[in-house]
Amino acid sequence: MSATLDEILNSHRTHRPVVMGILNVTPDSFSDGGRFIDPASAVAQARKMVADGADVIDVGAESTRPGSERVGPDEQIRRLEPILPQIAKLGAAVSIDTTSAAVARFAIDTGAQIINDVSAGRDDDEMFGLAASRNTALILMHMLGSPKSMQENPKYDDVVSEVRDFLARRIEAATDAGVKRSRIIIDPGIGFGKLLEHNLALLNNIGVLGELGVAVMVGPSRKRFIGELSGQSNPDMRLGGTIAACLAGWRSGASIFRVHDVAAMVQALTVARAIEEKDM
Repeated sequence: MSATLDEILNSHRTHRPVVMGILNVTPDSFSDGGRFIDPASAVAQARKMVADGADVIDVGAESTRPGSERVGPDEQIRRLEPILPQIAKLGAAVSIDTTSAAVARFAIDTGAQIINDVSAGRDDDEMFGLAASRNTALILMHMLGSPKSMQENPKYDDVVSEVRDFLARRIEAATDAGVKRSRIIIDPGIGFGKLLEHNLALLNNIGVLGELGVAVMVGPSRKRFIGELSGQSNPDMRLGGTIAACLAGWRSGASIFRVHDVAAMVQALTVARAIEEKDM
């Protein structure tokens, strides 16, 4: 059975792993672009992910891959209109992956319970007010720059402390706008303005982010750094590395995992959790 929203938000306290399935209804996402642009295919994929054990379906209508161009709210809503009402009935929580308050408002009205904002509220001044007024869960992610430019030689003095400090500031900004701290999830933004060494350092130090007192989500699924380590250029062939990265994040304190391959991730986390609990 899929987790409730309260179980998702408290997963860092209960040590219950939460799996978020990625559903991109875009023509240009880095791994599955174009595969689910057809509404029937999108709904079928969402149904499969729920059957595979997804707690959340994260639906996005704008690609945030490196170098991607922006997509306006009207076009995002056009892509979402045929599918969100059906996905909201499948039993898993629905997350809307957008930086636009207009798109988030449409999605909430259609049944979404979570806003996944990769800009952490910086792209749209209305986002925090919307989340506060509708009491939705809100994911705040760290990104250096914008999707179009974020991978152009990103630099940090101390990536872990800088990401932590950024997320602390965005939590404060959100709560100042009326968002309840208990409704916030943070994401270090694996692959969003980070080189290989930055991603590895963050996955190994999730506990530092956990000091902020909210659930931590990681999304390493099929990303470039896995290909750099493994020599695998095809994102679809990076499942093993995705599982390894998520389990590393789990061991260091993450509790929510945003992935393309739901069934394999659910199985891996089920076994990892059972092993840990056997030693307790």
